[in-house]
Amino acid sequence: MLTKKKSVLLTKEDHAAILYYLRNHSVLHAADRESANALQQELKRARLLDENELPAGVVRLGSRLKVRDIETNALLELMIVTPDQANLKEKKISVLSPLGTALIGFCRGVTVKWKVPAGEKLFLIEEVNNK
Repeated sequence: MLTKKKSVLLTKEDHAAILYYLRNHSVLHAADRESANALQQELKRARLLDENELPAGVVRLGSRLKVRDIETNALLELMIVTPDQANLKEKKISVLSPLGTALIGFCRGVTVKWKVPAGEKLFLIEEVNNK
């Protein structure tokens, strides 16, 4: 589960792809179901842009990013992908995962809250590469 207050920015293509996966793939784990529900709510209020209108540094499908755990100062390097491309060994996380859902659509410099069983984690988006 996640908590977000800032506006989510998405390309129209990413929005369509995420909706496709939400509608056509069953989510097995309770945490993923909760994430999927939260993501559906975010999609409803997202600002949709054409590819050339999306500001640099916005987390989107295919983004490689570095996020810092505020509490532990640990730096995580990962890539946001569709569920069929997810591979933890390659540091590719699904947009439908709780962390993927927490990060998608936000910009470099934003801190996001990610709810975990033990409470909340805060992550700072330090770097976003969309090449």
